[in-house]
Amino acid sequence: MSIFDEIFDRRNTRSAKWDMLQEVFQSDEVLPMWVADMDFKAPKEVNDALIRRAQHGIYGYTVVDDDVVGAIIDWQKKRNQWTIDKSWLTYSPGVVTSLHMAVQAFTEPQDKILIQSPVYTPFYSVITEHDRIVVKNSLINQDNYYTIDFDDFEEKLRSGVKAFILCSPHNPVGRVWKKEELQEMARLCLKYDVMIFSDEIHSDLVFPGKHHIPIASLSEEIADQTITCMAPSKTFNLAGLDASYVITTNKDKRKQLNAAFSRQGFHNMLNMMGNTAMEAAYTYGESWLEELVALLENHANYVTEMFAKHAPQLKVVKSEGTYLLWVDCSELNMDSKELKRFMIEKARVGLNTGAEYGEEGDQFMRINIACPRATLEEGVNRIVGAVQAL
Repeated sequence: MSIFDEIFDRRNTRSAKWDMLQEVFQSDEVLPMWVADMDFKAPKEVNDALIRRAQHGIYGYTVVDDDVVGAIIDWQKKRNQWTIDKSWLTYSPGVVTSLHMAVQAFTEPQDKILIQSPVYTPFYSVITEHDRIVVKNSLINQDNYYTIDFDDFEEKLRSGVKAFILCSPHNPVGRVWKKEELQEMARLCLKYDVMIFSDEIHSDLVFPGKHHIPIASLSEEIADQTITCMAPSKTFNLAGLDASYVITTNKDKRKQLNAAFSRQGFHNMLNMMGNTAMEAAYTYGESWLEELVALLENHANYVTEMFAKHAPQLKVVKSEGTYLLWVDCSELNMDSKELKRFMIEKARVGLNTGAEYGEEGDQFMRINIACPRATLEEGVNRIVGAVQAL
């Protein structure tokens, strides 16, 4: 049995995914396949490191030492062929926190910030909660594959956009951007002097045949214009440990960003357990990750084939990475509210409604496939059965 086949009862562990069903779905009967964490244990080496640290029994202030820094640098070099310097790193509780800080550091109230919708829900609040203006470059869906409308992208930048929040790889549509796409986005941002805030939290979860390229690694000029946000949390299922980092090559911009963190009471530290888990994951977790990625691609193919064969009204967007599938449900002829109710009451699955990601996501649903095969099959069969009963 694979380590990813084992089923764990996550109820009563204060799990947002499993213990908030009543609050989110008004039902305890749904199978949760929504919030983006995995139903897999972290690598054994990570858990062993955390246990050893807890056994020490003293939980004082903790520094990010050279061992942790070295693990980050080695990981980026090996996985992304990106050589980073220790001085470029800032530490944060999470990528969304870092995006909030970047918005505060580099833009002003009423500034325009560009996003590519449908996109990760917090991108909207990261902008609006600081009295900035959301500008959308809607992605183009052609035959269940998303591309960038570069004419619209340039037109929006030309209108006075100050910053662009890039989602790379993209959540929820699953695109791993090609080098040429990244180069063109970067070229236009440089042309119009637009800062790039790049959320690359899914960068390790890329299917075979695809390769993640940090946009800041394309050139020094692009790096100087970019704030890159990364974390091991999605990769190794460590979200609850609040350990993330930001890579900023430009010294002045890094000073500006760090000042924003400091004003909010963050002083370039990680919590003790996050610190420990990050080092262990990046040092020992690669073989675990390789097995995970193969499993996720297999899961994505399974869902796609099952829907195509047994519920053809549901069309899975071709995914190149992440563990989130974006499913076009428009042939069910339901609006967003009806679709959500159908999935809860008839299919008895808890999914994310596409409308959460922008109006372009209306009549879509997002499915989290990072679970044991038996759980996935149960969820898919529930959905198929409900669709067939219509």
